[in-house]
Amino acid sequence: MNYENIRFEMLGSVCVITLNRPDSLNALTLAVAREFKTAIAEAVEGNARAIVLTGAGRAFCAGGDLREMQKIAAQDGRIEAFFDEPLRELNECIMLIRRTPLPVIAAVPGAASGGGCNLALACDLVIAGEGARFNQAFVKIGLSPDCGGTFILPRLVGWRRATQLMMTGEVVTAPNALAMGMINVVVADDQLMAQAMAMAEGLAQAPTAALGRVKELLEASAKNDYSEQLELERKAQIESGLTKDFREGVAAFIEKRSPKFVGG
Repeated sequence: MNYENIRFEMLGSVCVITLNRPDSLNALTLAVAREFKTAIAEAVEGNARAIVLTGAGRAFCAGGDLREMQKIAAQDGRIEAFFDEPLRELNECIMLIRRTPLPVIAAVPGAASGGGCNLALACDLVIAGEGARFNQAFVKIGLSPDCGGTFILPRLVGWRRATQLMMTGEVVTAPNALAMGMINVVVADDQLMAQAMAMAEGLAQAPTAALGRVKELLEASAKNDYSEQLELERKAQIESGLTKDFREGVAAFIEKRSPKFVGG
């Protein structure tokens, strides 16, 4: 597909999706959301085994595009029009990240604000350049959060800290985000994509079907009780035990060699 708002690249078994609206700090629009969903589908169909999500230019993503918000509101005659279809599409993007059975790594350069922050946090792993900044910017324009921030942030940093960040909109530096458990890794800005690709390539060589089940299990743990989660783990492990990768992993262990996983 020809994309206008993102860049799509297959680099071996790693798919790199780049939000590509640098003049607007990669702000999110309805078109971005639709292209993102298509890109995820193309990655899966192209047998990608890991995905890296990043932003072009000096930012990861500045959140929702306020100019598009005003345009949609003017055309429809009501401000809430922007929060209808565009947010539904963005919500579908978040759920695609969570439900696609591949590891998704956010590589964050510069600002990740508002919905852009929560887009990054929805990814399985977050690696940030040392100059990256995160903030829940919604209150700065009189809004409450979107893109799943109220779900994921308290689970990452705790209820009290999430409340503070969302009620103040304060900016969190990459080192502080790492210290509070919001992200996984901080690297030099000029090493961001190299380190993100190294992480993705390592995961792409892993038993990716098992990684997909890890995602499924972690997602389910938010609503299951202990016994339900134990039962889900049992079923998932049976499924994993039927894969080529399990047989290869056991054989490699017995033969004292490195396994060669195929992802299924």
